[in-house]
Amino acid sequence: MDACTLGDLLDVVGGSSVRLLTAPNGLGVPVTEAVLHDAHDPLPQAPGALLLAVGVRAAAAGPLVRAAAGAGLSGVVVRGADGPVGEAQAHGVALLSVAEDIAWHHVHLLLASAISARPVPSGSGLGDLFALADAIAAATGGATAVEDPRQRILAYSTVPGQPVDEDRRQGILGLQVPGSAENSEQYRVVFATDRPVRLPALGAENLPRLATAVRAGGETLGSVWVVDDGTLAADAEKTLAQGASTAALLLLRARAAQELARHQNSDLLRRLLEGSADVSTAAHRLGLDAVRVAAFVLASAASGPDSERTALRLLDVVRLQCEARYGRHACVLVDGVVYALLPAAGERGRGGEAGAGAPWSRTTTDRRHRQLAEDIVGRAGQALRVPVRAALGEVVADLGGVPGSRADADLVLRMLGDELPLATVDELRPRVTLLRLTEVMGERPELGAGSWRRVLEYDAGHGTEYARTLVSWFDAGCDMAGAAKLLSVHPNTCRYRLKQIQQHVGIDLDDPDERLVLWLQLRTLAGLRGAAGATS
Repeated sequence: MDACTLGDLLDVVGGSSVRLLTAPNGLGVPVTEAVLHDAHDPLPQAPGALLLAVGVRAAAAGPLVRAAAGAGLSGVVVRGADGPVGEAQAHGVALLSVAEDIAWHHVHLLLASAISARPVPSGSGLGDLFALADAIAAATGGATAVEDPRQRILAYSTVPGQPVDEDRRQGILGLQVPGSAENSEQYRVVFATDRPVRLPALGAENLPRLATAVRAGGETLGSVWVVDDGTLAADAEKTLAQGASTAALLLLRARAAQELARHQNSDLLRRLLEGSADVSTAAHRLGLDAVRVAAFVLASAASGPDSERTALRLLDVVRLQCEARYGRHACVLVDGVVYALLPAAGERGRGGEAGAGAPWSRTTTDRRHRQLAEDIVGRAGQALRVPVRAALGEVVADLGGVPGSRADADLVLRMLGDELPLATVDELRPRVTLLRLTEVMGERPELGAGSWRRVLEYDAGHGTEYARTLVSWFDAGCDMAGAAKLLSVHPNTCRYRLKQIQQHVGIDLDDPDERLVLWLQLRTLAGLRGAAGATS
């Protein structure tokens, strides 16, 4: 993989987050990693690294810049914009700055994720967590596993000939440490101390362990466990402590890279929803073509910080479920609504085209997407203790149709309630169409003109119910008996009202076009529907 350059780094994180103050050797300078300055330790031997000036005021960072140049570092990152630009230029060291209010560990995560996909500096012999596990196993003499805080096994050693026990075999098979009260107590002991600890065997089929927590900046990132058959190296504890330090770097970089990818995908999805993203670039990055927009929202009307936190938790639930189903996925929270793209490769999009030559299978796609949405609504409702509603827009043939599918989902959300917490746009198509017509007619004054206003004015002036009678008649398919049933009156009463309407308001109910326009205006602009209780 090509080395990251200063220019590559700024392409990813430059702007409001990281500013370049000077680059005397140009933007093509290789950048290998980001390291934190420790005033109590000598500068690291890490040629090409960026040094984060922790604990050093920007204006007083001149000596640190000179020392960085002598150590072969690529640059120095200071807080604030008043760094020693002259010193940096004189010694050929790039100088970058970050805002005063950004925590250094956040800066480190941001830079580490963008600098290099390689987890550790070249030449260390530890290419990834599996290589690290092998290195620890070889140095300590015991089979090794690296775990996350939830006791999931992230990597394990494969050094031949080392003793293993039943817990290790079961853990590797399921990539999850077998759960038990005794196991939980051992994890409590490990996470309660800052150094490696020796733990007794859990049962006759198992061996003791040497274990240590993996931490960075006070945060627990996981743990490293070594099987102890009684023949571990004399310096095993020291080796394990050093290995945990390297594991922290690997885990931080892996997490930072994942978070950066999520952030980039979320930003891309936001622009797709707005219709401002380049479709071909988005399709290449997300690996999607035919999709449907799913929208999730909290049913509670609560507002304020609690509502915002709950919405973020809803985002986590949606992202987790989508990633479990589809792998890497794009989800984003916009104005309280969580949006996700559900892949529908080969499905027909707007206009009925079949995508990618695959057969049309709306039933299969709807079933799959609906099941996922139901799972999310159920899980999120239980976890958040707040009802959640979900809307599925139309399947579109490519990412260019995402704004339209999002508009569908937004309209469906407005129609959901306690009795209907989830629906697809196709299930509510007539109501969605009427709602769209309502919005269009409300925005266009010329579409609001017509006889419907005269009907309402007559009702207001004479105490009649002619408008509701008309809507009931239209809703009943122009059937007099059906309209009378909706109005709870005799058919003759309904017939009389319609005759009076034509006489006093001047409406031609024999004209199908006039009937259609009048019905649409009364339904959409006046918001009337056929119902019982009208009076003459």
